Amino acid sequence: MRKFYLLGLLFVSLAMFIQIPVVANAQQETPAYAKWGQLAIKEVKAKYPTAKIVDYLHEGKEVQGASTIEKFKLWLKQPDKEFGVHVRISYQTTTQEVEKIEFQESTS
Repeated sequence: MRKFYLLGLLFVSLAMFIQIPVVANAQQETPAYAKWGQLAIKEVKAKYPTAKIVDYLHEGKEVQGASTIEKFKLWLKQPDKEFGVHVRISYQTTTQEVEKIEFQESTS
């Protein structure tokens, strides 16, 4: 019985030791698109003030000449429906000045 207790204690200690660096790194790294994701959330909340945002996905970015387009999908829930909103934020790559924000609703 004591043998299993010691093995369990060793396993838990090892698991805790392995997870510490992973958690520390996760807290330090901020994705490059985070600024644009916050803007997408802010704009969706303004456009759909009664909806609750239940999910968020960065779908990637496109570079088109001097502009960059960051693409997001947010999943919203209202009392009568759930739906997705694709958000495309176009900005000047060098100055990061927003050129245009587009919204497109989807059901999937």
